[in-house]
Amino acid sequence: MSSTDLVLLVVAIATAAVMLSPPLLRSRDWRATVTPLASIIGSGFLVAGPILGHVAGHYAVAAMAALCAISYLFGLAVRDNISRLEPMLAAESPPAVLLWLDRAADLALILAYFVSVAYYLDLLADFALKAFGVVDPMVAHGMTTAVLALLGTLGYFGGLRWLEHVELGSVGLKLAMIAALIAALAWALGSEVAAGTVAVRPLADQAEGFDAVRILLGLIILVQGFETSRYLGDSYDRATRVRTMRHAQWIAFVVYMLFIGLLTPWLDGRLPPEGGDTHVIELLRPVGTLVAPAIIVAALLSQLSAAVADLNGASGLVAGASRQRIPVAIGYVIAASASIAVVWAGDIFTVIAWASKAFVLYYGIQSATALVVEWVDPAPTRWGRIALHGSAIAIALAVLTLGRAAAG
Repeated sequence: MSSTDLVLLVVAIATAAVMLSPPLLRSRDWRATVTPLASIIGSGFLVAGPILGHVAGHYAVAAMAALCAISYLFGLAVRDNISRLEPMLAAESPPAVLLWLDRAADLALILAYFVSVAYYLDLLADFALKAFGVVDPMVAHGMTTAVLALLGTLGYFGGLRWLEHVELGSVGLKLAMIAALIAALAWALGSEVAAGTVAVRPLADQAEGFDAVRILLGLIILVQGFETSRYLGDSYDRATRVRTMRHAQWIAFVVYMLFIGLLTPWLDGRLPPEGGDTHVIELLRPVGTLVAPAIIVAALLSQLSAAVADLNGASGLVAGASRQRIPVAIGYVIAASASIAVVWAGDIFTVIAWASKAFVLYYGIQSATALVVEWVDPAPTRWGRIALHGSAIAIALAVLTLGRAAAG
């Protein structure tokens, strides 16, 4: 066993011990943080590296920082709506425009969930098949369809909710795997620096100019997921949801920046159109023999928990949008069927771009809602908030009109 493998193993075990410790699992704030955190990090931290390497080359970490900043701007709108919109909607006669915008946001989120579930499970299938040396999009699509059919059936018969109970454990193990990967990359880079053998790979196939900007705009899905805090009102008060959502974004941003920063020397700018979403395994295979299994385990834990969470969210939103005319059980079937259609409509990179646009549509409506709230009920920081929410709306429009897939 190499020293890098040993570091990976020790850090994984130590971090898992902390993440699965009873005091942390019992923490109310941690439980409220885990739900958005599971979605944010489950949104593709493993595909982020190769795609950002293709878009920004050795400046991938700067591109990641830009995505984090944009998502934090959208998060500000969602947090403002938790704090200020929700009391308005609970009043006897809320403004009609706010009711309309809130309903429009729910419909946009349903669409986003349909696409994101397809995205998560397509990634899960690709990484699972990679463990057996299979890199075939058609086989992956078939596996994804089978999993979606199973989840839709379980949801219809009420058997999917039990999967929610494994979320805390799966997120803890996922964070342990990510911490181990980051530690292994840091150790490998430190060893190269000490030996004076640091080498940065040449870029083979990098996007250029405005095309790179368009691809970057289509990657918001990589840092999506914080909006789930908005819909935890039955379990947590507004102050807790605002605070823990902010914490979830901070933790996710640290993870992304460390991982992308340490991954940068290994990036080659290449983004194969077939099976490219598992390219990170090939990039990091030389780091250590345990790196590839760690990546696969982290990917499986990330995608399954995030897919189940979004499928649950989609079924509930379908029932709510129909004013309960469609039962939640049928909502699972509708969500699974729509996600299957998305899976077969395009490759993983196209689905990523679609998912980004679907979520950005939701974030744009949330930002517009927060802007209207400032006009209806001005706060002391009114003009600053209006500027921030206006900027978020402009970014959302840019993503919707200009964002494109990385390949295909």
